[in-house]
Amino acid sequence: PIVDNPYDFGAIAAANALSDIYAMGAKPIFGLNIAAFPEDALPLSVLEQILKGAQDKATEAGIAILGGHTIEDPEPKYGMVVSGVIHPDKIIKNAGAKPGDVLILTKPIGTGILSTAIKRGMVDEDLKKEVTALMATLNKIPAELMSEFEVHACTDVTGFGLMGHLKEMSNASQCDVEVSFSNVPWIREAQNLATAGIIPGGTYNNLDFVKPFVDFGNLSRTQQLLLCDAQTSGGLLVALPENDAGKYLESLMKSGLKEASVIGKFLNDGKGLIKVIE
Repeated sequence: PIVDNPYDFGAIAAANALSDIYAMGAKPIFGLNIAAFPEDALPLSVLEQILKGAQDKATEAGIAILGGHTIEDPEPKYGMVVSGVIHPDKIIKNAGAKPGDVLILTKPIGTGILSTAIKRGMVDEDLKKEVTALMATLNKIPAELMSEFEVHACTDVTGFGLMGHLKEMSNASQCDVEVSFSNVPWIREAQNLATAGIIPGGTYNNLDFVKPFVDFGNLSRTQQLLLCDAQTSGGLLVALPENDAGKYLESLMKSGLKEASVIGKFLNDGKGLIKVIE
């Protein structure tokens, strides 16, 4: 579990599962629970709280949970299968970004680093609550706002990190892209903790994977790792024309997503290479 509190665990896992539907511009219609639980080691009240966290998040998304499946397992696990609907001509894929498109990220980066720090007891209670709330925040609003603009490509940022998911988008779009490190929004203390070496193993794997496709320029290794931090329930990465980007960003801000930011721009047709500037 990404957090110790079972209710929060269920809510975060549900938000993470719903993101795949939102990233395609679709409307979720129902979910199914999938749980593994050590019934001999933990009281069933823990499982009840996990499912309640997920149920409340599903209610917020406007969907019903129609059932699911539970197995016995030494380690508690929870996930959700989500089905959604969209007109086939309106599906937003992680391919389709075009030269000149602006790249917007709707949530700050750093949940992998912060989660690791929380497990090591290095984070105060306020920041712990801040990170938990961020991971449990649905991508519903940025997804619904996308329908008002000409979005060319979108993906959610999760386990492969910002660079990993952007690499999938740029490669599938066959379009090179430039990212400004200074424009990437960070969760409070994420950069300081990374500098102190608080970095999860998955983040190192992500950096090794994307290195052949990314020109990190003069960025330090710590800065490179920050861009590859493995996220849980991260934001949406949205590519849209420059003349729509400002209006979309303004709509996000008005809806309360104050940390959404323009982080880069697609440059030209190519192999989908990524260049990072300071």
